[in-house]
Amino acid sequence: MKRFVQEFKDFINRGNLIDLAAAFVIGLAFVALTKAFITFIIMPIVAIPFGKPSFDDALILTINDAQIRFGSFLTELVNFVLIAVAIFIVVKAYNAMTRRDTTPAATEVDLLTEIRDELRAARGRTDG
Repeated sequence: MKRFVQEFKDFINRGNLIDLAAAFVIGLAFVALTKAFITFIIMPIVAIPFGKPSFDDALILTINDAQIRFGSFLTELVNFVLIAVAIFIVVKAYNAMTRRDTTPAATEVDLLTEIRDELRAARGRTDG
């Protein structure tokens, strides 16, 4: 039992698990923020031409007391697309901020060769 407890402690204290937990919490907060943005800003804009801030009550097909709600599906589809766009923008901004120069750094040999060539060229100009 002691070994199990120790292995569990080691597992919990690994940096990867803590990072994953932090990412999960931030992800939940981001979902809440994005959902609020869509619910309170975007969908009221949708309500301007359509009269309601969702399509839930539109496009309902009723057959024998069963309702097929195409409008509810359309609302969720719009939510999905808007969330995907928001995530795309965040990832694109993150990638732009963390982009590193991909050109390989010059090695010492390359630098010394360049200095040697410049010195030879400079000597050639002064000799003539």
